[in-house]
Amino acid sequence: MSLETNVAPSRLSAIKDDVFASIVVLLVALPLSMGLALVAGFPFENAAAVGLISGVVGGIVVGLLSGCPLQVSGAANGAAVMAAIFIKDLGFEVFGLIVMMSGVIQIVAGALRLGPVFRAVSPALIQGMLAGIGLLIFASQFHIMVDDTPPGTGQEFGGVINLWSLPLAIWKGVSMESHQRAAVLGLLTIAAILLWRRFAPNGLSFFPAPLVGVGLATAVATDFALDIKYVPAPDDLLAAINLPTTHALTRIGEGAIWAAALSLAFVSGAESLLTATAVDAMQRRTPRTRYNKELAAQGIGNFLCGALGVLPVSGVIVRSSANVTAGARTRLSTILHGVWILLLITFAPDLLRIIPLASLAAVLVYAGLNLINLSFARFLWGQDRIETGVYAATLATVVATDVLTGIAVGVGLAVARLLYTFSHLNIRTEQINGITVVHVEGAATFIRLPQLAAVFEALPARARVHVHLNELTYIDHASLDLLASWDEQLRNGGGELVLDWDALHGLFRERAGAASSPAVAA
Repeated sequence: MSLETNVAPSRLSAIKDDVFASIVVLLVALPLSMGLALVAGFPFENAAAVGLISGVVGGIVVGLLSGCPLQVSGAANGAAVMAAIFIKDLGFEVFGLIVMMSGVIQIVAGALRLGPVFRAVSPALIQGMLAGIGLLIFASQFHIMVDDTPPGTGQEFGGVINLWSLPLAIWKGVSMESHQRAAVLGLLTIAAILLWRRFAPNGLSFFPAPLVGVGLATAVATDFALDIKYVPAPDDLLAAINLPTTHALTRIGEGAIWAAALSLAFVSGAESLLTATAVDAMQRRTPRTRYNKELAAQGIGNFLCGALGVLPVSGVIVRSSANVTAGARTRLSTILHGVWILLLITFAPDLLRIIPLASLAAVLVYAGLNLINLSFARFLWGQDRIETGVYAATLATVVATDVLTGIAVGVGLAVARLLYTFSHLNIRTEQINGITVVHVEGAATFIRLPQLAAVFEALPARARVHVHLNELTYIDHASLDLLASWDEQLRNGGGELVLDWDALHGLFRERAGAASSPAVAA
């Protein structure tokens, strides 16, 4: 009985946390869902509905099946940009078919257990990706916060353009009356979020700070009837649904269709699984991601999105990080955010239409800044300068190009660093009291056998040699065998070889034992 008494409040507390987190995610998802549909090239009159339907599928369907409970799925930057290319090159008619096929590919990949490949990612790369995305979100939404259009939308190097033009956005918000009202509401929203987080009364602290900020801005805009941009809620949700036609299905054998489906499956799958890895790094409240299950869930979501003719879905770091920081405990928050979107666009579109777009953009400006973890960057700089380079290169490439290119650059640098580490060997020799002291630093592998052998070949037959191995990071059997051979050769010639095994890790001692070297045993 006492156990049940303890469990029930805990479950109620988790439900309460999930409900409020879902509201925070809703506020983040609304502008993203609608804005990305415009980026993809959908008509303005249907863009809101297209993006929001994707949000419903990502929240409810993928949320129910997800292998990462706190990850939130919906329309994402990478997939939206690819969608724009497919629609332009292949037409709206086959777009749904492409998304459906990409979903099937992801389901098959999950069944083949290919998901865990994405676990092998360094923290520097993940944090660089998050910081880059945060900077992109901040730059684009800052323009929207002053009721302006981000100048980099749909352009190559759009993120750089948005960042470069931030001073112009600030100038408009300060000096131009048509932008001032929106800018004030945006700043009011951010101020309310910060003040509520710090000074909220104990009895009301559970109330989500972003909801307080948006609610206050909405009340001010309504009371003063401000002439600003508001959320363009859809009039007819069903009008946005575009089922694949029979003619579109007949094109399933085209190479271009398959190429598009494969690339979309990879991009959205990679974004989802890398986001899941980032979510795992951000919290310890839920079990670690089940990558194959997550990949299959994304595939099912994309198959449904393709059938409906809306944007493909993937895990979205901005929504997911908002979910985690808002205190979500289970997948219920993700599912509920999809339910709220469905209810709003179905039964209360007029409620959406009174929300200032600048206020929602301000929530994303705040969320984007929170993704830039400067304390991690400072820590990394003090610990490992090369990893700092991976972080900086990933961040810069994400901002300059796109997320996957940034990840590719980060992975490439990490692999190059790994190859260097496992191929670099530095050997120094010095004479101390008639003894040749050899310092070996780095990785002693078969690749460096000629370099290591050259040092011993230059020694006289009766040399007394002391080899320091405490600076080694790795040694393979070929190098151990070479040392054992030279130990025997020197002893036979009246010399001596001493290996400093006590300073090594136990792994080296085990390998030395396998080499059966008398000097090692000593």
